[in-house]
Amino acid sequence: MNPADRGRLLSDVESFCQELREHEELCYVEHRFNHHLVPLAQKYNILGMPVPTEYGGRGADTATYARALARIGQEGTGVRTFFSGHTSIGQYPIMTWGSAELKQKYLPASCKGDKILAFGLTEPEAGSNPLEMQSTYERKDDHFVLNGTKYLISNAGIATTIVVFAYDRPPSPPVGEGSGVRGGRRISAFVIDTDAPGIAREDLLAKVGMPTANTGMFELTDYQTPIANLLGPEGDGFRIAMGTLVSGRLSVAAGCLGVIEDCLIESIHYAKERMQHGKVIGKHQLVQEHLAGIEMARLASEAVVMKAAEAKDASAAEPNNDALKAKADLLAAQAKLFASNAAWEAADHAVQIFGGRGWSTLYRPGRHLMDVRVCRIYEGTDEILKMKIAAALLGGREYEAFK
Repeated sequence: MNPADRGRLLSDVESFCQELREHEELCYVEHRFNHHLVPLAQKYNILGMPVPTEYGGRGADTATYARALARIGQEGTGVRTFFSGHTSIGQYPIMTWGSAELKQKYLPASCKGDKILAFGLTEPEAGSNPLEMQSTYERKDDHFVLNGTKYLISNAGIATTIVVFAYDRPPSPPVGEGSGVRGGRRISAFVIDTDAPGIAREDLLAKVGMPTANTGMFELTDYQTPIANLLGPEGDGFRIAMGTLVSGRLSVAAGCLGVIEDCLIESIHYAKERMQHGKVIGKHQLVQEHLAGIEMARLASEAVVMKAAEAKDASAAEPNNDALKAKADLLAAQAKLFASNAAWEAADHAVQIFGGRGWSTLYRPGRHLMDVRVCRIYEGTDEILKMKIAAALLGGREYEAFK
């Protein structure tokens, strides 16, 4: 992406964030989805930031997209989660593994906001281990029939299109180690439309944070999707899911960087205004300690996030280079683990600086504290990422603790 286009995109993201904020503030207090989000994202043309321009996107490289997500993350993890669901794990697998027909059908419309995307992998009994999923598919004539339930899916209630994963039924012959095979069964990926019969959706409202984000579940009952909506080769769903999670984890890490940045901005401003014991609290040494902690979290998170973004761009430039792919995968996991924990700690520092006002959703630090906690769970829990990192250090697949 050339510097001029990069500057225009980041300027558009800044304008979007400034205009969104007043609506997000109100929606957060009222605990409802922010219906201004999509129209404003359409207005500033940021619904397909990394999508190639030939499909209506902005053609952003990963590093630029990460910068954009960091700015969006300042407005809240709920706002950034929408973009992760729509772009990082919604558009990305279609861009990467979709046929020419699927790309043309879904990418331009999703860049315009005519289609909103989601990623349906998690199930009630299949979280950290997607191989435990119960969803199934079966080929019948010119279509596939899908059955199953997906749970805790970002954008599920507002999506018009969802990337869905399911096991074949009846089982197919095994296709090799590491391919998502379990007991002779294999996983495939599909792009489905939510306006077709056979899908029932429900919003999940009992959440600790992110009240302005749409989180839901959906059930497929004899849902029919055309053969052409198979994403990638049949049986390649596990690889598609794992590859997509690299993009998803990086998006979470970038958003967490934005959370830290906003905690720092808010804390500096408050520390210069709030008076206690005859002086502004910014002159108290222990308040300065909190500020220094947030700044170090910001500095370190920015470094690891941008390093991961650069590795992702390098891998994209040489898609057949397995070493670059493995490096990008590992760095995305490291960035997500580090930045999500750093954001949690930064928000905790900010709440402490704000004191009693920090423990209120009327102020931004308290919202960040509640919202960012989920970033240590979705797109790979802390525990899974630690084991992934350790296995890589020890030598790879034979040391995987979660086989």
